[in-house]
Amino acid sequence: MNEAPRYYVPHSSPWPIIGSIALFVTAYGAVTFIHQSTDTVAAEGSFGQPIFFTGLALIAFMMFGWFGIVIRESLDGMTSGLLDRSYRMSMAWFILSEVMFFGAFFGALFYARIISVPWLAGAGNNLETHVLLWPDFADTWPLFMTPGGGITEAMEAWGLPFINTVILVTSSVTVTFAHWALKKNQRVLLPIWLAITVALGSSFLILQVIEYQEAYTELGLTLGSGIYGSTFFMLTGFHGAHVTMGTIMLTVMLLRSLRGHFSAENHFAFEAVSWYWHFVDVVWLFLFTFVYWF
Repeated sequence: MNEAPRYYVPHSSPWPIIGSIALFVTAYGAVTFIHQSTDTVAAEGSFGQPIFFTGLALIAFMMFGWFGIVIRESLDGMTSGLLDRSYRMSMAWFILSEVMFFGAFFGALFYARIISVPWLAGAGNNLETHVLLWPDFADTWPLFMTPGGGITEAMEAWGLPFINTVILVTSSVTVTFAHWALKKNQRVLLPIWLAITVALGSSFLILQVIEYQEAYTELGLTLGSGIYGSTFFMLTGFHGAHVTMGTIMLTVMLLRSLRGHFSAENHFAFEAVSWYWHFVDVVWLFLFTFVYWF
C-alpha cells in the first residue's frame, strides 16, 4: 500500500492577526502623512508620520517572527512536496497581486496623460470646460505648471534614472548567477554573487535618495506638484519601498547561505526572493520608460 502524501499542518499562530494590524496601521499612517505633508497648516500637528513608522516596525516584527518559524520548520524537515507546491503558488499569487497594485498606479498615469490632459485642453469638443476652467492650459506632458501656479521641472531620464536602470538590470544578472551557483552547489560563488546583488540594490536606494533631494531642492518637484508630481512620487516611491524590501530579503538569503541553509534540491526561499527581485526590476523598466523617458 502506498503511503499517503505527507502535508505538514502548522499550529495556530498569532502572526496573521499581528500582520493584519500592522498593515492597517501602516496604511492609515501613510495616507495621513501624505495628506498632512501637502497641507502646511495640518503639518504643524502631524501625527501621520509616527503612526506610519510604528506600522513599519510592526511589519518588521511580524516578518521576523513569522519567517523565523518557517525557517526553523524547514530546517527541521517538516516540509514536503505538497507544502513546497503551496509555497510556490502563494508566491506566484503574491507577485500577481503586486502586478495589479502597480497596474493601478500606471493606469492613473496613463489616464491623466492620454485622457484628462487632452480633455482639459479642449479635446473632444470640450471647449466650454477648457475656456472656463483653465484658458491657458496646454496639452503637454509633463505639466510644468500646477493649477495653483507652481512651476516645476521634469526629472531628466539620462542622469541618475539611467544609472539606476543599469544597476537594477545588472542586479538581475547577478542574482541569476547566484541561483545557478546554488543549483550547481558552488558554495564559494553563491555568497559572492549574492553580496554583489545586495550592494547593487543598496546603491540604487542611495541614488534614489539623491534624486529625490535634487527633485525637491532644485527642480521644485514635490508630491504636491500637481498630477505629475503625485504620479511621479507614488510610482517611484512605492517601487523604492519594494526595492528596500527586496534588498532586505536578499540580505537574509545571503546570511542564510553563509550558514549553509540551502541545498541544490531545497532552496525555494532563495528562489522566491529571486522571483520577487526580477519582478521589481521589470517594474522599474516600465517606470523608466513611461515616467522618465516618454
